[in-house]
Amino acid sequence: MTTQAASRPRETNRDPDLELTQRAVDVADGSEPIGAVRLQALAASGLRALRHGDTARGAARFTRETARIVRGTSKLSAERKDWRFRDPTWRENPGYRRLMQFYLAWSAEVERVVEGADLNWRDAERAQFLATLITSTLAPTNTLPGNPEALKRLLETGGSSLKKGAANLIHDIRHNGGMPSTVNAGAFTVGKDLAATPGKVIHRDEICEVIQYAPSTPHVRARPVVMVAPQINKYYFMDLAPGRSFVEHAVAHGITFFAISWRNPGTTERAWNLDTYAAAVLRAIDVARDVTGSDDVNLLALCAGGILTTTVLSHLAAMEDERVHSASFGVTLLDFEVPAPIGMFDAPPVMSLARFRSRRAGVLDGRSLGSVFTWLRPNDLVWNYWVNNYLLGNDPPNFDILAWNADGTNLTEALHRQFLDIFSNNTLATPGALTVLGTPVDLGSINVDIYVTGASTDHLTPWRGCYQTTQLLPGESTFILSNAGHIASLINPPGNPKSHYLTGPVPDGSADLWLEGAEKQSGTWWEHWATWVLARSGEERKAPTRQGNRRHPVVEDAPGLYVRGLEPISA
Repeated sequence: MTTQAASRPRETNRDPDLELTQRAVDVADGSEPIGAVRLQALAASGLRALRHGDTARGAARFTRETARIVRGTSKLSAERKDWRFRDPTWRENPGYRRLMQFYLAWSAEVERVVEGADLNWRDAERAQFLATLITSTLAPTNTLPGNPEALKRLLETGGSSLKKGAANLIHDIRHNGGMPSTVNAGAFTVGKDLAATPGKVIHRDEICEVIQYAPSTPHVRARPVVMVAPQINKYYFMDLAPGRSFVEHAVAHGITFFAISWRNPGTTERAWNLDTYAAAVLRAIDVARDVTGSDDVNLLALCAGGILTTTVLSHLAAMEDERVHSASFGVTLLDFEVPAPIGMFDAPPVMSLARFRSRRAGVLDGRSLGSVFTWLRPNDLVWNYWVNNYLLGNDPPNFDILAWNADGTNLTEALHRQFLDIFSNNTLATPGALTVLGTPVDLGSINVDIYVTGASTDHLTPWRGCYQTTQLLPGESTFILSNAGHIASLINPPGNPKSHYLTGPVPDGSADLWLEGAEKQSGTWWEHWATWVLARSGEERKAPTRQGNRRHPVVEDAPGLYVRGLEPISA
């Protein structure tokens, strides 16, 4: 998810792998709000890591291990889960085995120096990011000679795999900003293969559509759930293919379910800000209340949608308005003083240039936003597809979550500016530092039951940061720690034997204290959440036979226009 990097004179005899590292830094958030400035910040943090790390001892360790590698007595081997060295040639061929061991020894020492350096947490995150970029980029498996699996494929196909790989590369340069495609874009159709849970759009304005889902049980609960997706993503990651849809799962439990589908803004919507989106959430709440006859609703907020939701809840608390009965938060970070990889971007020159870029363009496009998160996990999200698409000559995989991930949305200049301020100055967690809908935001005033999930391997919102949400919001809280990463933890349908989650005591104190008392549960947190929210969803009633009502008639079938990037036809 990038835009094209600014051109620069090409140096002669430049190492192509180092050039890729430079490009990774330049376009990691796509609209190039960092470029050389971020390279400077990263390099400064890297130099501090070298100054404060034990490089002498690391060099000695590496020298000793190199001697063992040359003699053939090294015991180094790749982890079983490291896909790069899965081919048996890495174990059976003496030359390739030594190459692998040399790379593993070198990259381990780089990581060890960074981890052992005495740095503040933001410098540590920047240094770690730089180290990961360098070590992942310089892996031998990213080159044809250094990838025995690709060489075998070349011989087996008589060169056609390399021809197909070159075609894939040219396609991505022309149509994907030079990034390896992660999915076959034509494999899924929104509304047919994805976002297919039956429902109706019953409200549409210039900001969003509100979808009411059809019941699939004879009886439903009176109090509805309204889902608030991130403004920077399309909502249907919670409504993927049938059998993998959270919405489908919720409806099957008799939960009356509504979802907000945000319109993808363009440059003319550059002024949309937290006030704009918060007012839209309030309208969606009122639509759900009016249609169901319920006095209040349960909210389900996900990722950045949780930031928006807390501003709405704070406003309602200030107005003594009880339209919300409970709130659930999925992988939501509210306190940006908690160490997290995203903290590496918090450098004054970076923030200033980021503001300038979005101000100039009016929006940050979805491809640009996605590349930030892609480069935080380069082995899995970049080089994996580099090898698959270009060296092996395979088509990118057909997987529903990857199709959603490639279907990005824009972030308006005004909202981007507010997010940067929240991120840089921690204004969301500071009472009164931020005003939304005319009232100061005070998370301590939000006194509703809350349900919070974290993800054990989350690289965007670390689970301890998500746990902190339970300490910022004073209502009765439940915390669940799911396995997997940021989005994968949310897309966690029943039936996967590897799925599990942790439940623990009432969150009261540190995250590590909670973890000490936590117990592992097999299955998915979806079931646990359904039980929790049903207990807060009122009495059972006969399921309605239609969606909407006289004041909010059906506009069209779900998933509507906005999720497909379409606009309503003017009368």
